[in-house]
Amino acid sequence: MAGLLLAGTLAGALAPAPAAQARDAEPRPAACPEGLPDGTSCYTGTDANGAHYAIAVPERWNGSLVVHAHGGPDLGDASDPERSVKDLGRWRVVVDQGYAWAGSSYRRGGYGTRMAAADTENVRRLFAEEFGAPRRTYVHGQSWGGNVAAKVVETYGGKGGPYDGALLTNGVLGGGSRGYDYRVDLRVVYQYYCANLPRPEEPRYPLWQGLRRGSTLTTAGLRARLQECTGYASPPGERTALQQRNLDDILNVTGIRERTLESHLRFSVFTFRDIVHKRLGGRNPFSNRGVRYSGSHDDKALNAGVERFAADPSAVRDLSYDSDLTGRVDIPVLTLHAKDDPTAFVEHEGAYRDTLRGAHRDRWLVQTFTGEHEHSALSDAEYATSLAALDRWVRTGQRPTPRAVAASCPAFDQVYATGCFYDPAFRPAPYASRVLPRPGGTSWPAMTAVREKAWSRVPGVGIAP
Repeated sequence: MAGLLLAGTLAGALAPAPAAQARDAEPRPAACPEGLPDGTSCYTGTDANGAHYAIAVPERWNGSLVVHAHGGPDLGDASDPERSVKDLGRWRVVVDQGYAWAGSSYRRGGYGTRMAAADTENVRRLFAEEFGAPRRTYVHGQSWGGNVAAKVVETYGGKGGPYDGALLTNGVLGGGSRGYDYRVDLRVVYQYYCANLPRPEEPRYPLWQGLRRGSTLTTAGLRARLQECTGYASPPGERTALQQRNLDDILNVTGIRERTLESHLRFSVFTFRDIVHKRLGGRNPFSNRGVRYSGSHDDKALNAGVERFAADPSAVRDLSYDSDLTGRVDIPVLTLHAKDDPTAFVEHEGAYRDTLRGAHRDRWLVQTFTGEHEHSALSDAEYATSLAALDRWVRTGQRPTPRAVAASCPAFDQVYATGCFYDPAFRPAPYASRVLPRPGGTSWPAMTAVREKAWSRVPGVGIAP
């Protein structure tokens, strides 16, 4: 048995479960992803809802568990058996620090924050049933997984609940009803300048749909249209004057970085299509009425010509109920965010800070920031530092300061040599300083606990799992 559980090749762990066991919740021994500590025991399986998961228990387990909520959302129809295993390999620093690790691939692709939170809680329960109750349990969320993990904290993490603390890294913490407004702006500003999504000869559709139902456009096709309009993939010297002006106008108006323009546009096309057509029954949760765009070579023409639309209140309610945060937090939450994150702008932390302040729960929050420039990867030394700081806070009840967290990082960097880039003095600006606010969009939380409770009584509210 020990031989079966030793670290091996990733390929062996990624094979889908046999059809006869597709809904078997019992963990099965599997090869560990490369790089996990020797002697780690790894398992994979599929829970009762059809969500694939991965579990790892180090040989020298410290008795505590980190439950991981992955980002995205991925857009496949079914649960991806590879996703949780890849994430285990990516965050192997957790296991290296002595924690057991459990992560769900979620029961399906597509948007659904509460669904993903429920699947994250399911894998925690499954771990406890199979391996016993951990000494302490922490939830970790990265990117959109930060939104998922924050929802886990509010839904399952009350006093006396199974979670002791949360670590949110580069999290999308503005919630769904406001957290994608800059991508709404990108979608309409892009179409104003490029007029190729759709092209004049193609069927028309309102841009809040992202893409019309039934479209066969691929990501490669999207890249080709973006290149055609802006030359973004070409060296500046090879762009036409019009391409360069289009690119400058789009970036200046939206505040999006050139290196992530394509990924943001993909979200505003394909993920918006998923949200609108598959999750909200064709209803529109987005608005840009009253938004004044600036930073282009001709703001007057842009504002006169850009497409405008107002949201369907029922669609806003359902997206808000699914993904917005109330700030109702009763356990320690530590966040780690790169100041120059080009995907989840650091101002998401301003939204989360103001959400907890609005709920009078900000005593449970410590935010730390680094000078890094990436979204998907931060220093392993910083991850190890964050886990240790959170664990110490939970064990002692002493709330750490950002400066104290930063000061403890060099000791971990002696092991990982990935660098410590903390900026303890940094404080994020309000969310509205980066993303053009819609009417009423500057007060937080976006969904109060009272409103959440009232909406919970509405039959069929939210997004179906």
